[in-house]
This record gives sequence, structure tokens and C-alpha cells, in this order.
Amino acid sequence: MTPHYSILIQWSDEDQVYIASLPEFGPYVRTHGNTYKEALESAEELLETMCSHYQDQGKALPQPALAG
Repeated sequence: MTPHYSILIQWSDEDQVYIASLPEFGPYVRTHGNTYKEALESAEELLETMCSHYQDQGKALPQPALAG
């Protein structure tokens, strides 16, 4: 079973792009896109990369946030 992780997407007035972050992986795990869809696709790719990286390093994956 694949854990379900959060993806937070917000518009950045400063950068004029959508910023996508993966909160369970820490405050600096972010990517972006010119459109919401691009930001989501980029975040999904980053999530796969982060999970692979953790597994390659033998680290336990973070606990997914509980949906309320």
C-alpha cells in the first residue's frame, strides 16, 4: 500500500507561479509550476523522488498527515 501524502498548492504573488509543497517531508520540500496543473504534476514527480530517496537511504518514510 502506498502512503497518501499531502500536497499544498498556493499562488505566490512574489514569484508569479504556483508553489507546491509536501508538508510531511519538511518545510523546504517545494516545487512550482506556471499553472495549477503544472504545479501538481511537478509535486507528484517530487513526491516519487522523495519516496525513492528515503528508500534508497534506508530511512523510514514520514507519517502521512491525517485527513480530518
